[in-house]
Amino acid sequence: MRIENIHERALPAGTATAVGGLIEGLAGADDRLWPHDRWPAMRLDAGLRRGSRGGHGPIRYEVVEHQPGCLVRFRFLSPTTLVGKHAYELNTNGTVPVLRLVLRARAEGRMRWQWPLLVKPLHDALIEDSLDRAVATVSATTYKPERWSWRVCGLRWLSRTLL
Repeated sequence: MRIENIHERALPAGTATAVGGLIEGLAGADDRLWPHDRWPAMRLDAGLRRGSRGGHGPIRYEVVEHQPGCLVRFRFLSPTTLVGKHAYELNTNGTVPVLRLVLRARAEGRMRWQWPLLVKPLHDALIEDSLDRAVATVSATTYKPERWSWRVCGLRWLSRTLL
């Protein structure tokens, strides 16, 4: 099963440098992009360097590409049933900068049913929280993430209860 999951957010004009700084802070001591206040923190053993390994919660990955201030791309390591990559990208070709998270993968084995039923709703909520954080940070407004759906709340409760 092929997965293509894209989230993006247009950001205030003139904030490309600030957004690039958010990408550069990812998994660092001053990470203002990842919503670690609501989700397991992203950790990398050697920062945003190619070959650096880490992840968040049960998801493991390694950095396979890094263009400072513009792009960081990860390859999934675990679960092994999710084969592919995900990336934060900054697109500055338009009139306003756009921060995008792109996940392209292949679901194998049990991930074929886990992705649509369990993983995708949690992933979507996490990434939307991250983009909310980015907008608040670069526009100097209060970070007010959206309320999670009943499904996301239930899946989070279930994962805490079972894990």
